[in-house]
Amino acid sequence: MNASRRSVLAAAGLILPFSAARAALPDRPVRLVLGFPPGSGPDLVGRMLADGLKEAWPAGVVVDNKPGAAGAIAAQEVARAAPDGTTLLFGEVGQLAMAPSTYARLPYDPARDFAAVAEVAAIDFAFVVPANLPVNDLAGYIAWGRARPQVFMGTFGAGTPGHFGAAMLANEAGLRHEAVHFRATGDAMTAILGGDVQGMFGSLALVAPHVQAGRLKALAVSGPERAALLPGVPTLAESGYPRLSFHSWFGLVAPAATPAATVASLEAGVLSAMAAAPLRTRMAEAGFRPAGRGREAFATLMREETRRWAEVVRATGFRAIE
Repeated sequence: MNASRRSVLAAAGLILPFSAARAALPDRPVRLVLGFPPGSGPDLVGRMLADGLKEAWPAGVVVDNKPGAAGAIAAQEVARAAPDGTTLLFGEVGQLAMAPSTYARLPYDPARDFAAVAEVAAIDFAFVVPANLPVNDLAGYIAWGRARPQVFMGTFGAGTPGHFGAAMLANEAGLRHEAVHFRATGDAMTAILGGDVQGMFGSLALVAPHVQAGRLKALAVSGPERAALLPGVPTLAESGYPRLSFHSWFGLVAPAATPAATVASLEAGVLSAMAAAPLRTRMAEAGFRPAGRGREAFATLMREETRRWAEVVRATGFRAIE
């Protein structure tokens, strides 16, 4: 471990004696269960992390995609897994903070069934429209949409951040919209590129290349500041909608009964990997904001975001998924 990475971990109190750290780590490959398909935003950042963990977790890391039900299938599997540190959920805001408000009968409880390990990264969204839509900014889109009986907005699934971003924008702007939910990321991207839907909030990692190539127009970004990948695109706040700022975040959780020593060792491994400049650079270049915060900070984030998204979901009038 180089000096800079050691200093980061020492400041966080996460350098364990070598023998203790190794003893607490699983002696088999760690499986990162991911609730979204290959090529999706969570998959991209999850695989970057897995590559970065090869040194910290010498037994190996395997990414296991289990898409479906906005990530609930993967979360349920990890919640019921053996608490030995070999099965972790690479989760995101939808599974770990939004789901309690979006499912009438959620098959897991994020607060009860998981032990936070570490926050890994966050990413903002861009509101994009087909390249041939006759608008060039959000004000133009709102005017265009208000003149129509209905606007179709695509999402990557019901109960996801992009879904509620679209609902919040429509509510604030007075648009009559219908959400079109796609089960696969590729299907949603095909729909917006082909003009089958007239708007969509997509993660920067997925939509920025299409915007840069001229295949989509980005009208606003959802974060508090402009995105480095799309510096010419204003924020929602700059566009007149300061209450609509939102983003997605990603992190690792273990089954709740995982021994504290094992969780601490897993946490130290993740933070060691996240302190490496090459991994942080790769994430930033793909549009993610590297985080690398420990289990206590991540647990606090999950609690705070659960309360925040409950208020958002209620405000949209969304009816819980059965």
